[in-house]
Amino acid sequence: MMTIKDIAKESGYSVSTVSRVLNNRRDVSPEAKKRIEEIVAEHHFVPNNNAKHLKQNVSKTIAVLVKGTSNMLFASIVEEIQKKIEKTRYTASITYIDEDDNEVEEAVIVCRERKPMGMLFLGGNPQSFEETFQEINVPCVLVTNQGNALKFDNLSSVATDDEKAAECAIDFLIEQGHTRIGILGGVRSLSHTSNQRYLGCLKSFAKHDIVFDEAVYYETARFSYDNAYYAMQRLYKRAGDITAVFAMSDVTAIGAIRALIDMGIKVPEEISVMGFDGIALAKYYNPKLTTIQQQYSTLASRSVEILLNYIELSTSPVHEVIPFGLIQGESVKKIIGGTQNA
Repeated sequence: MMTIKDIAKESGYSVSTVSRVLNNRRDVSPEAKKRIEEIVAEHHFVPNNNAKHLKQNVSKTIAVLVKGTSNMLFASIVEEIQKKIEKTRYTASITYIDEDDNEVEEAVIVCRERKPMGMLFLGGNPQSFEETFQEINVPCVLVTNQGNALKFDNLSSVATDDEKAAECAIDFLIEQGHTRIGILGGVRSLSHTSNQRYLGCLKSFAKHDIVFDEAVYYETARFSYDNAYYAMQRLYKRAGDITAVFAMSDVTAIGAIRALIDMGIKVPEEISVMGFDGIALAKYYNPKLTTIQQQYSTLASRSVEILLNYIELSTSPVHEVIPFGLIQGESVKKIIGGTQNA
């Protein structure tokens, strides 16, 4: 079955451009309009081919767009969101996309095909919103990323201060005597979250007069166990002098720890590892993770509350920053006399 994405791929134009043509918008070049309409006619494409949605004048759906399929923090937030929505007259519709996909282009499709009353974004890249979000006219909340700088009338946000939290994580490692710290994080040009956390790391290094060589001590890793496993191997091969690793998610930290153990390196006796998120597994893993704790239940509940107020009461955009905490587990040891000690 032909989709908007298929039309975009065949025509060479973006999903948002295809959407504008299908909506008879004028802000499209004649060339683009002609090419897209030719493909639509050739494939007998009918927008919104789901008869159920075509018949609905008023949707009771809250769309939840989740960026990343292996993010355990997002899994916990989604569960809380569903519990919250179940207590209302609305239903939740969940869509998962790859962590490198364009979430706003996907949201354009979701809005066309499902006609939700509102939308929650878990994870997001501000650049994607700047380029395409004007196509979306339903109330939205960006969860886990701050959206106040975007200044859209229909976009609120509820988030942890990623930059400040990462700065806190590096501060803690340095306080434990670590100065040669490796970092495992996402591709910063694609992951706004990774970039914000990286900036926080740099703030801490600068504050403590530590020169951080990104080419040596930063290794990219998707937020998944297996990808983090191999990223840790690459990092250690290049930077074998590290005494600690800051992983930008607990999933990444757990993958890194397994890689170190398989390489015959003891954690935390030889290399300390610190995570970020505070997922449930962190306190049951061996060693118990030292990590930054995000309040996932509060992130979820406030996001739903803000969105429903927006939908039902037409309230103004709200941008909230939720406090974080530092959980001291067993995966970080203090350095005394150049070695790691309890």
